[in-house]
Amino acid sequence: PADTRDAAQARVRSAPAPVTDVARLCVCDLLVAQCDTNCCCDPDCSAEDFSLFTTCSVPVVIGDSQLCSQKAAVYSLDVEANPPERIFKLIDQVNPSIFCIHATNYKQALYLKSPEIPTAKNFDQLLEKFGGATFSAEPDSWNLDTDAQNPPEANETSRYEYGAPVQTEDAFLRLPSPVVSSWCSDANPAGFLVNQATKCIRSVSVEKCDSIQALSMLFYINSSILASVFQVNITVQSVVVQSLNGMRTLLSSSEVLRLPMVLDELCINAVLGVNYHITHTDTGEIIEAAAAFVLGAISREALSIEQSFEISFTQENTQPVPLSGNPGYVVGLPVRAGFQPQGYPFPAAFPFAPLALSSNKHSQLTILHSTSTQDCLAAQGARAPVLFGYNMISGCKLRITAAMKCQPLAQTLLDVLKGQSFPEYVASFGNSQAQDVLDWVPITQLHISEQMIPHSLQSSCQIPVSLGIEVKWTKYGSLVNPQARIVNVTATITSTTLKQLPSGRERIIPITSSVVFTDISSPAEPSYKAWPTINIKLPFDFFYPFV
Repeated sequence: PADTRDAAQARVRSAPAPVTDVARLCVCDLLVAQCDTNCCCDPDCSAEDFSLFTTCSVPVVIGDSQLCSQKAAVYSLDVEANPPERIFKLIDQVNPSIFCIHATNYKQALYLKSPEIPTAKNFDQLLEKFGGATFSAEPDSWNLDTDAQNPPEANETSRYEYGAPVQTEDAFLRLPSPVVSSWCSDANPAGFLVNQATKCIRSVSVEKCDSIQALSMLFYINSSILASVFQVNITVQSVVVQSLNGMRTLLSSSEVLRLPMVLDELCINAVLGVNYHITHTDTGEIIEAAAAFVLGAISREALSIEQSFEISFTQENTQPVPLSGNPGYVVGLPVRAGFQPQGYPFPAAFPFAPLALSSNKHSQLTILHSTSTQDCLAAQGARAPVLFGYNMISGCKLRITAAMKCQPLAQTLLDVLKGQSFPEYVASFGNSQAQDVLDWVPITQLHISEQMIPHSLQSSCQIPVSLGIEVKWTKYGSLVNPQARIVNVTATITSTTLKQLPSGRERIIPITSSVVFTDISSPAEPSYKAWPTINIKLPFDFFYPFV
């Protein structure tokens, strides 16, 4: 009957009910019947446990990341509450990728099915079904208006999570990039806290340059970014004009909007590059957005131009410091370090302040940098950053004469080994912020003395000869995607007793610095639920003569 056929088609067109309840999924729940630290979705955690959390290790839980639209469980902490409490929200997440699955309603794809073998009887039928350039088992089962009927609410974009597309009033913040070929695609959304830099080629025509949207400044600033209670407009930070020979000039005023136009067979004011800078709070709320433009001229002979795009994120009231991972450390990136400002724990700007030395402007843990001359006195001030996961060793040679004084020499060698301002703390994660006290690990400093046999104690002195740094780290979080976390740092200064040299004699002493990374991660052990139980009765004298 017609009614039955219409009802069946309606069931096919509508998206099926989700198989998995994301509110019950928890990828960080590793301990059985115990609360996992910072695992906000662990059902074994109580309100008292949540009040001790510093962050949510898994802030967003989804079922299948390839779906175009699905439910997502969002977890966060309300640190302003007393005591802090967990916040749980169930939202509709939209996948901006053009390669996404609209609905998993093709039941044959859920299990392995033996392919149909072509025979003389079914060959024409299979050729008609699969012989074309494209084919679909259920071409009429997709409802393309499902996402339009359920648009994401504005309050869902108030606080962004890492990697979430930055939403605007019409779609997403565009960051053009090459997708398949080198040509620009404007469908690439910018991800929150994901610093990107792309270059692509765009086809142009001088006669129509004023009508090509991608060449106009308005194309990149005419949409406001969605925030909590208001929309953030993208302001023009600076405008640089580039001539045909590559010379660039910074305009004194960036308030004037320059649109592309044809002048003397040239297309002027065409956008050659855009640099976005987004300012956000520590809770993931965007509060400011700016764009720096590079405008240029296009000659009549040019059929295409290369455009460059870049986006960076900075937290408010903080200096932009390069991260070494997000969240865990990435092998080969510098280990971040800092120290406590004077007056702490009294009121200060931050509990931990980044190093602000000219030789260490990026707040990095450093060691002595070897030079070609191998002279310790000439190498003073030369530092090399400690790279996570890389065991390093460096050194120099010190020429000692009888005229050298003990105390100034010892202080000079200590400055060579440790630098002029040795940090007190190391960031446990690659993205640890200065105001997060619990994300910083104190450096334990040890001193070891190697005793030599001097002729007299009055004619000898102690000088440091080596600095050994041991960094212990562990794999933190889910076993599927573990993050490198530093848990302990020990700096050991080794001193030796130097005997007084006779007049006119010299001595050369090697000075060394080393860094060793040690993985202290314990292997994953199965829970007790995985062990089988044997229900048998043992003989009464099985353990004889033991009780």
